[in-house]
Amino acid sequence: MAELRIGLEGVAVAETEITYINGEKGQLVYRGHKIQDVVRNHCFEEVVYLLWNGEFPNQTQLDELKNQLKSQRALPDYLKKIITLLPKNMDVVSVVRTAVSSIKTSGESYPPTQAQALEVLAKIPTIITYFYNNQQGREEVEPHAEYDHVENYLYMLTGKQPTMGQVKALEAYLILSSDHDMNASTFTARVVTATNSDIVSAITAAIGALKGPLHGGAPSEVDNMLDHIGTKENVEPWLREQLEADNRIMGFGHRVYKAYDPRAAALKEVVKEFAQGSHYFELSLILEEAAVRLLEEYKPGRKLYPNVEFWASGVLREIDLPAVLYTPTFCISRTAGWSAQIMEQASHNRLIRPSSIYKGKMP
Repeated sequence: MAELRIGLEGVAVAETEITYINGEKGQLVYRGHKIQDVVRNHCFEEVVYLLWNGEFPNQTQLDELKNQLKSQRALPDYLKKIITLLPKNMDVVSVVRTAVSSIKTSGESYPPTQAQALEVLAKIPTIITYFYNNQQGREEVEPHAEYDHVENYLYMLTGKQPTMGQVKALEAYLILSSDHDMNASTFTARVVTATNSDIVSAITAAIGALKGPLHGGAPSEVDNMLDHIGTKENVEPWLREQLEADNRIMGFGHRVYKAYDPRAAALKEVVKEFAQGSHYFELSLILEEAAVRLLEEYKPGRKLYPNVEFWASGVLREIDLPAVLYTPTFCISRTAGWSAQIMEQASHNRLIRPSSIYKGKMP
């Protein structure tokens, strides 16, 4: 009889060269590089290249990747029509899922290719901004031919050139969110790929998994928590009230990390640089200290520290990104990792077919 592991916790289903996590030590590694070094020294496109190729690009390779992304940003008319016909009150992640499923890449053959991955990665920011601007009753903002991936996304949201501080802050978030081992959406993408299905189907399925609030929705919940607390004097009373009721404190604890999430640590430094003097930054610092202390008091030994969503909220709030775009923006970064994982799965594929333990009646 198969061993029962509900949730597949502790079960390895693949070998990978892409991402390494040590939850006890708070380590995250992309292709042999510490995440702290990656986010400090490289741009988003360099990280995409690293995830897809196993090494950072030289200047010629980086320029080529940036130009390829720019050339694939525009949406074909049929895709714009599909997006326009969707209900205006549809949540944006569902719009992205539906639009991505309709992308016809230049080659749909198996195994998936970097060219196919690039077409999807390039179009997702345009899908988000095209729908959001239409939803808000604003004119379409065409992709900017000179801006890189992150700067162009912020530009298409407003029609105005973003500040370099905004670009750097969002770029750090996207780099830190690009890949994270065998999470729910990545596993979904690998399962679909293992059937020899196409990359668009695999990414579409991954977006469907990401839509679930247990996977991709926490930064906006952190926003709500900070708004509800309001003042530094209310931090500890509010936390105690929640913990007495055995409610979850959003942005704290992680299924894998039993130390400070390295992504959260990196984002905290970004927010510190970007948001000095901000009421919400100061409130976040006080909340972090109190929450870690009180979580240890109420849940001793659980090792509950801030996760990436806690400080992601600070970054996304400070760059004035609407909360409804938090999870769709996560899709932009994670598509790079999904694509890397999809291509790796296809390179030494075996159909993923776990078993279950029957508990029903016998004839």
